Amino acid sequence: MLIARYAVQRLRSKETIHVAKAVLGYVDRPGFLHRLTGTAKLILVGALVLAAMLTFDARLLLALSALSMVLWAVSRIKLSDLKVVLLIILTFMLLNNLLIFVFAPRYGVSLFGTEHIIVAGPGRWVLTWEQLFYQALVTLKYFAVLPGVLLFIATTPPPEFAASLNSLGVPYRFAYSVSLALRYIPDVQRDYETISIAQQARGLDASRKAPLGERAKNLLAVLMPLLFGSLDRIETTSAAMELRGFGSRKKRTWWSARPLRLGDWLIILASIAIVGVAIWLQYVNGGRFWNPFV
Repeated sequence: MLIARYAVQRLRSKETIHVAKAVLGYVDRPGFLHRLTGTAKLILVGALVLAAMLTFDARLLLALSALSMVLWAVSRIKLSDLKVVLLIILTFMLLNNLLIFVFAPRYGVSLFGTEHIIVAGPGRWVLTWEQLFYQALVTLKYFAVLPGVLLFIATTPPPEFAASLNSLGVPYRFAYSVSLALRYIPDVQRDYETISIAQQARGLDASRKAPLGERAKNLLAVLMPLLFGSLDRIETTSAAMELRGFGSRKKRTWWSARPLRLGDWLIILASIAIVGVAIWLQYVNGGRFWNPFV
């Protein structure tokens, strides 16, 4: 009785751990991108990824980055909706740039064939405009690709995500597994919050107020029930799908599939144009790089 009363008090107090937004998943805030079919958005994402892989031309990467920013602006997706993922990406991007300079500080010089020194550091760690330009290109690739990928996930419901994958030739078993994974992310996060509150009601504090060692020990008491609960949910879902004959046929229909409209065809044509420009620049530049130092 005392435990239940304490749990209720924690839920009502300001120190309560509120159920947070999903770390990565569909955001139900209808906008321009929400109205497009998943197939058109998936083709656009594929075009952005392929174009960024094909070229290191700064002009195209800047254009693709600007396009990603425009798409984000019209999508009605807030930065706070994907705050955790964006922070992880930003950390990885900064770490990647740092490691590139530490292990290959003169790679830009070898690529562009010239050397314009900005700061003469100790040993081989010399900061040059060529190296700075190369690392700016690497950073532009993040801005050209990742916003589009995140927007596709945030503006496409998981069932439509699976239908779009299947419409492009992906086997429906794999497409449906991707849909289930995205659908379970909010469920797992919600279970974590519930188990964490229950364990705190039992006196196991896993919050920032507890010492690091104690927090790590108490965190195991949260993760183990979460792990076993997730495995039990997977088994239940697998049994339910098997009982309904999932996978018994080579093809299936999708309730969430939508026909392509004018806006979708325009997005598909723009995607083809993006890849076409990336291929054309290969011939214009004589390779993947555009050299502004010549």
